[in-house]
Amino acid sequence: MSQFLRPNIRAMAGYTPGEQPRDGEYIKLYTNEKPYPPSPRALDAMAELLRSDRLRKYPDPLGTAFRHSAGKLLNVDPDSILIGNGSDDILTILTRAFVPEGGLVVSPTPSYLLYATLADIQGARFEAVPFTNDWRLPTPWPKPDAHLTLVANPNSPTGTVVTNQALEGLAKELRGPLIVDEAYVDFAETHAVGLTRLSNVIVTRTLSKSYSLAGLRFGFAIAAPALVRELVKVKDSYNCDALSLAGAQAALEDQAYFQQTHAKIIATRARMSALLPKLGFDVLPSHANFIWATRTDRPVKPIFQELKNRKILVRYMNYAGHGDGLRISVGSEAEIDRLLDELQKLL
Repeated sequence: MSQFLRPNIRAMAGYTPGEQPRDGEYIKLYTNEKPYPPSPRALDAMAELLRSDRLRKYPDPLGTAFRHSAGKLLNVDPDSILIGNGSDDILTILTRAFVPEGGLVVSPTPSYLLYATLADIQGARFEAVPFTNDWRLPTPWPKPDAHLTLVANPNSPTGTVVTNQALEGLAKELRGPLIVDEAYVDFAETHAVGLTRLSNVIVTRTLSKSYSLAGLRFGFAIAAPALVRELVKVKDSYNCDALSLAGAQAALEDQAYFQQTHAKIIATRARMSALLPKLGFDVLPSHANFIWATRTDRPVKPIFQELKNRKILVRYMNYAGHGDGLRISVGSEAEIDRLLDELQKLL
């Protein structure tokens, strides 16, 4: 049957999600999941829904209740919010909406590998623009005519951030939409929601990382209401189920619990940032829930493999022109103690 596939699908490699071990023996510092449980209010909301008869009915296709809660928290018009089955779904919707076959998708590099895959699926070209040596956007921007420009901010795998001033400058240079992918923004000190006042800026968010809901799959975008009305035409009719809508809304409303777990992540991140250099790693200042660790004295892939042998999963990544490194998620204090202890032994 593969002969009937579109040629670009046959040719593409596809995106490889993070490894999900089947047993509980591994310490997962690999896919940037938060090491603490979701909000108790979110769990209660989902449990209550399961006890009701609501699962036999279709969910609200627009997520109206969630949009009002998110709008209140972010101080935006609820009509400016588009819901998605994780922020990857939102990115897919945006690619389908804006990028024609043979079009151009552009992103800085190194960054999220899914962007190139989305371009491949669309039958579009993908071009990567290298960050400067100090992890800023080059000026002037060399690809202003792209059909879609994506900037992960904070960036993965580096954890670095681009200032709102630089993002605004980029948006004004572009002749197409700018997507600011804020999957990790809750671990940073600034965000770009205010830039959606510009007609070509869209901000995407997820509850997978900072709200401990990676297994639920829920994300959203913030854009001009008139644009959201157009994007609704592109999304699946019911792209978010009733369970995820209930859990996401309750999690977002439980800011007290969010702040408690957030403070733990920030404290552990600071400890990792201080101790990894003592083990010979070069560490960039991180504004996310992971650390990008590199070395100049030895290759890091054997370290990655040895940690895996010791049941600790971190992510090895290698980018052409930028070298390789280990992206290490901020785990619990006990998990990071184990990581540091094993690194001390093998180094």
